[in-house]
Parts: sequence; C-alpha cells; structure tokens
Amino acid sequence: NEFQNLNPEEQANLHIVENMDAQNLPQLMQSVLSLAQTPAEKDMLLLSSLVACGSAMPNLYFRYGISAKRYYPNLQLFIVGSAACGKGIANLALELVKPIHEKMPLIIPGDATYPAFYQSLAKQKGRGYIHESEGSVITDIWRSSTANYNTALRKAAEHETISRARCREASVIENPQLSMVLTGTFSQYHALVPSIENGYFSRLLTLIIDEHQAFSSRYVQPSENAGNQLAAISHQLYCLYERLYFSKPREFTLTREQQARLGKHLETAYPTLIRMLGEDFHSVVLRMAVQIERIAMILSALRLSPLTISHSPLQCSDVDYQTAELIGNKLILHMAQAYQLIKG
Repeated sequence: NEFQNLNPEEQANLHIVENMDAQNLPQLMQSVLSLAQTPAEKDMLLLSSLVACGSAMPNLYFRYGISAKRYYPNLQLFIVGSAACGKGIANLALELVKPIHEKMPLIIPGDATYPAFYQSLAKQKGRGYIHESEGSVITDIWRSSTANYNTALRKAAEHETISRARCREASVIENPQLSMVLTGTFSQYHALVPSIENGYFSRLLTLIIDEHQAFSSRYVQPSENAGNQLAAISHQLYCLYERLYFSKPREFTLTREQQARLGKHLETAYPTLIRMLGEDFHSVVLRMAVQIERIAMILSALRLSPLTISHSPLQCSDVDYQTAELIGNKLILHMAQAYQLIKG
C-alpha cells in the first residue's frame, strides 16, 4: 500500500466536511453535498465543486502581499487515492460548469498534447477549467511534456505570464486564470509532481483518500431527483457566472481582523509540523494563506444573488472565513501526507 494505512481516528481527523458545521456553507454548496454519502465522498465533492465554482467567477479578485498583486478564485486540485476509493464522485463538479461551457467556452480537455492545451488556453484568453478523472491522461498523454505542463500550471496558479516560443512563432498568455481538478493514484500524481523542490507541489492542493468504497455501495440506485437537483444547481451557477462576466471587476476583501488572524494562525500553528517534515514544507504553509483567501472568496461569491450584484467591494463574513480556514487546516495535513509519500 502506497499510503500510510491510517487508523480510523487518524482518518477521521483528516475529514473536512465531518469536522465542520455544513449548515455554515452557502446553500448551493449544501445542495451539492447532499448528493454524497460517505465522509470521503463529501470531502471530494466539496473540494472539486469549490474548484469548479471558482472557475465560474470572472471579474472577482483580491489583493495580496506587499505588491498588492491580484489573485483570482482559481484553484488547482489533485485527489489522490487508490482504485475503488470512490474518486468518481468528483465528476459531478464537471457537470456544474457544463451549462456555462455550452454558452461560453470554459472547459479545456486534459487529454491533449501541450501545444493543444496551450492553444486552447490562449483561445479562451487565459481562462479555463480542466477536469480529468483518468490519471492515465497524466502519465501517458502528458509524459512527453511533463516539464512544460508543470511549469505552465505553476505559473497559472500565480497568474504569471505563460509563454511559448518556436522557430516560426512566439506567443504569450498574460494573467492566466486556470482551474483544475485531477484524480488518480499516487504514481500518477507523482508523475506530475516528481519532487517538492520545483515549486508546483506547494501550489497544487492535494486531497489524500486512504479509504475504500464499500462494495455494496456500488449498487445503490441514485435518487430520481438527483439529476434534476444537479441541473438546478448548475443553472444557479450559470446565472451567477453570466452576471459576473458582464460586470466590472470587483474586489474581495478580508476584514482587518481576519487578515491579522490568518497571518498569526499560520505562523503559530505549524512550526512543529515544519520541523518534523523539513524546511521545504514551509512554502506549503505560507502559500496556504492565498488558498484560504481564494476559498473564502468563492464561498462569499456563492452567496451573491445574480439579481443584486453590485460593484462595491465584497467583504468576507466571519462564517465564510472560519470555514475557509478550517478547510485550509485540513488541506495542510493532507499535503503533509503527500509530502511524506514524495520524499519516500
């Protein structure tokens, strides 16, 4: 077993949804989670849906750091698990954005060579959503250009310019806003993140699923209303996307108290973990500040009514901040598991 065979108590500590008050989530996200059953399914569906929803929120940003750099609600996620752990439920996140893609191109195939990927991203002016449930896409299709993909995804995570030069042509994609959900085994994950020193590891959210789906659960018939419910949820997201797309850029802000809490929390909660794993893990903790604020921005935007969107700054509520912080805390523990697997 490539995972660490966590005992039930350790597995429970890594669960996200089971350790939060789900009633504090926006109604759209509560509706999504009602389609999952087990704690692992809820975690996979929560995170994959947050990524999908973030891809559908144009013109929202926050400023971070001394340079006040703009960050957008685009997350990149890899769900790592063995076969038969139920990773397929993450595919419901893809269904959320299909109505948007039918009207305005958003989805970029992961089953593509790097030149084709770059061309698709450039055609969509740097905005897109990749969703692949077959890890073989990463190990087979991407094998010949893993370094290119790794560099492009790392730059996209920071909204840095992606460039491509050939003998007869050269082009750049400025300010890329790319969201991504991938699922696969650890060997497939390791093909994309071969080491922790290249910088992409700390930018790629990682969810480790060290559980197996009960055999009997594979024969549970889905609810007759599940399809209608998913269609209603995706329609709500489409309405939000459409209104944001045709609106002016809108800034998201944490309150001063939330900003102070975030910085202090990450500085004081994880020194022991950093000492245990090594100084290289420090970058994961530091970059989680941006990821937490992205998650908080997505949660806050999901509470917006498409009919009442204004151009005034969108301020985070304490409830959404606390939820985002909890998710970030759990993801740091999952990434610590991935860190140990990569280090062997």
